[in-house]
Amino acid sequence: MGEEQDPQKVKRNAASAYDYEKDSRWADYWSNVLIPPHMASRSDVVDHFKRKFYQRYIDPDFVVEPMTTNTTSQPARSSTPSSSSSSASERRPPANSGPTTRAAGTSTPSSTPLRWDRQTIQFSVNAWVLVVAVLAMVPLLPKSLSNRAYRLSFMGTACSSFYSLYSLYGKPRAWNIQELQVWLQSVMATKDFIYSIYCLTFVTSNLRLTFSLLPIVCRSMEHTAKFIRRNFARSSWYRYKVSFFSG
Repeated sequence: MGEEQDPQKVKRNAASAYDYEKDSRWADYWSNVLIPPHMASRSDVVDHFKRKFYQRYIDPDFVVEPMTTNTTSQPARSSTPSSSSSSASERRPPANSGPTTRAAGTSTPSSTPLRWDRQTIQFSVNAWVLVVAVLAMVPLLPKSLSNRAYRLSFMGTACSSFYSLYSLYGKPRAWNIQELQVWLQSVMATKDFIYSIYCLTFVTSNLRLTFSLLPIVCRSMEHTAKFIRRNFARSSWYRYKVSFFSG
């Protein structure tokens, strides 16, 4: 009876029974978690981040225990078939949920005008950064214009990364050292946080390195291509371009 009345156990069971496949925020959350590939295939690692996702978006009072990394090799070998099958089944839902989100994204432009939601704002900023970064890499531009485009590329990417962190993780619950540490621990391993630190490093530096814009260009192209594929996959122009480049 005591175990049934344990609130954390009830919350833990609710977190395990939560349907993450139908929550579109889980796909965005998991795609921003930067961990090695061999750990991303482990079911215990995926379950740990699912519990952290449940704590952030569903139940803030749910206590997530820290993930233990000192695991023995024998249990890992014995549970390899089951963990690989479970991790494969857990990693499939975001891939299968792609057509549903893509269909929802492509149905809105035909019925209503393009809304300025989070994805549209990110697309606009990243498309602008892509154009400005390419201009900064062109050697034929005047030096003053090239230097301005160089700094604007990093500033735009930093703003895009901070906006993505805010939309996915929110802000700290309180502006004290303890809550700031908790918030930083949740975002420190994400790609957006790494890009923001990377951009701030070059914005505040007087040293100009043109090849440092390559990660910025790759990130902007990736986000722009994802938005176009999600929202314009049914257009004849997009299908023509895809068939043309695929041969």
